[in-house]
Amino acid sequence: MQKKIVLIVLDSLGIGALPDAEEYGDLGSNTLKHVLDANPELSLPNLAKLGLGQVLPHAGLPCSLPLQGFFGRAMTRSRGKDTITGHWEMAGLVQDEPFLTFPHGFPASVVAELTKRTGRSFLGNVVASGTEILVELGQQHVETGSPILYTSADSVMQIAAHESVVPLLELYAICRTARELMQGENRVARIIARPFTGTNTFSRTVNRKDYAVAPPTPTLLDVLSNTGYPVVGIGKICDIYMGRGATNCLKTDNNAEGMQKTEREYLQAESGLIFTNLVDYDMLYGHRNDAKGYGQALLEFDIWLGQFMAQISPGDYLFIVADHGCDPLHPGTDHTREYVPLLVYNPALSETCALGDRTTLADVAATIADLFDLPERFAGTSFKEMLVQ
Repeated sequence: MQKKIVLIVLDSLGIGALPDAEEYGDLGSNTLKHVLDANPELSLPNLAKLGLGQVLPHAGLPCSLPLQGFFGRAMTRSRGKDTITGHWEMAGLVQDEPFLTFPHGFPASVVAELTKRTGRSFLGNVVASGTEILVELGQQHVETGSPILYTSADSVMQIAAHESVVPLLELYAICRTARELMQGENRVARIIARPFTGTNTFSRTVNRKDYAVAPPTPTLLDVLSNTGYPVVGIGKICDIYMGRGATNCLKTDNNAEGMQKTEREYLQAESGLIFTNLVDYDMLYGHRNDAKGYGQALLEFDIWLGQFMAQISPGDYLFIVADHGCDPLHPGTDHTREYVPLLVYNPALSETCALGDRTTLADVAATIADLFDLPERFAGTSFKEMLVQ
């Protein structure tokens, strides 16, 4: 079947605390509401037309506009609130056990073995904000050559190094070694290389690289590509799934490039899945408590969305979701355990419909598989029948 589906992840765009959010310290979090509150002049008409204002009523999502999409919100059934957990679940994989976190730093035995294998000692080994740790330890790193090791509330090991002190290829090799070590009883979801530059004042570069743990079972991407459908991963998608299931991987430096490549790939493709992660909301604004910047980035997406929707063919579908929250006005700088939006658009469908509260993001994978007439439903329930009435 000659069908194209575009799946866009607005990384960290949560829309309200999940019922178990208190267990994560996230009671009261609501990324989108708080971003809109902080930007009273902001209006997102195209997201509103897709029904986002029906899911989260707000002046910034004008309800007077005619609806053109299917709308709802989804829960993350897996335990956790990190990138891997959310993305795996929307691709059909629900985890019974959460990834490990390291609130007191990584085991001394792991750090010692990493030092032995790489020939470099490490600074930090603490829970820290990625920007604050550079202020605290950046100069010491430059003087000693020791990479900075840190984590967060998520299941992640981050290794930062100045590009003129530790060459990129060496930093990537260090992270690959760390990935080998952080398995089994120390299994962490991601190892992230965090290169930076600067003198006295340091800033991270676009040369970040993620080393995720491999999905234990086939995902939507595997099933589609094994059936012969092209699967294009844009942004950090291929890193998240360790390259599994993607037939083409396109890196991006920012949201604008991600949107541009999404549009280009859609217009050039004959069939298959175009799967895009737009990470700036999370990386540049959520974690940095920048609600104003977050709002501006959403406006830029909304403007692009309007013209992109006009190019979608009647037989194709656009899905817009998120993987977790990262409320810039919630205490701390970590991800937040939230519902995420679920918006679907097909220009051939004149009727709109509320998709309700989906109990798992895996419903996205089940529905996309169903739209491609594949039998797999993964851990979810298809809502295809709601889209084709």
